[in-house]
Amino acid sequence: MKNFILKNKITILLCSIILILTVSLFATSFGMENFETVDSSLGIVNTDYLNMRSGTGINFKSIDLLKKNEYVKIFGKIGDWYIIQNERNKIGTAHQKYITPTSEEKAATTNSEAVEETSNMNLTQEETEIFSLINKERNKNNLPNFEIDENLQNVARLKAKDLVENSYFSHISPTLGTPFEMLKNNGISYKTASENIAGNSSVSGAVESWLNSEDHKKNILSNDYNYTGIGVVDSIAYGKIIVELFIGK
Repeated sequence: MKNFILKNKITILLCSIILILTVSLFATSFGMENFETVDSSLGIVNTDYLNMRSGTGINFKSIDLLKKNEYVKIFGKIGDWYIIQNERNKIGTAHQKYITPTSEEKAATTNSEAVEETSNMNLTQEETEIFSLINKERNKNNLPNFEIDENLQNVARLKAKDLVENSYFSHISPTLGTPFEMLKNNGISYKTASENIAGNSSVSGAVESWLNSEDHKKNILSNDYNYTGIGVVDSIAYGKIIVELFIGK
């Protein structure tokens, strides 16, 4: 071993120098010597669209696109750039002027208030989850939250139950008719209306499938609707049958 070191002394020395220079160059290029801690560990995007970059500057490539009102974790700051992690678990940077620091306590309070609000509407846990996911998606797209219409809620549950009991999967019910006939027959007035239905093993999976479908997503992100009703019924065939009705008043 000793002979090997003596024979390769110059090579080892050169490799060590190259390694030190490489580490120094990496730290300098990313500005790690200027790293600062921050008071807040949570932030919210305050602009419509924001590139999350791989380094501290606009010359670094974008690794994800953040949208207004999206929450991010803040790990620290280098110059004017926050080091952040988004909800999709990607880590990168964003300029500080486009991220408004907030507190985890405030976010938790907001979430608990939302849960309390929906529980006061007599929604089940699964209906509440869908309602929260749908409004979260609308917030990401700078749209106002849907409100629950109690009568619409009852009709959505009625349609979900009808889908399971009569073993069909269609917007046209053999017993209730079209969604528009169904709303009219239950005394619900509206200017615009539509319906999303899904069969899925979970309600989160149902929402994800809607968001991956152009027509279903269009209903969720439409400005033509401001009220919704949600029904979830257990199904042997699918696991869950989910109905969401949308109306504009």
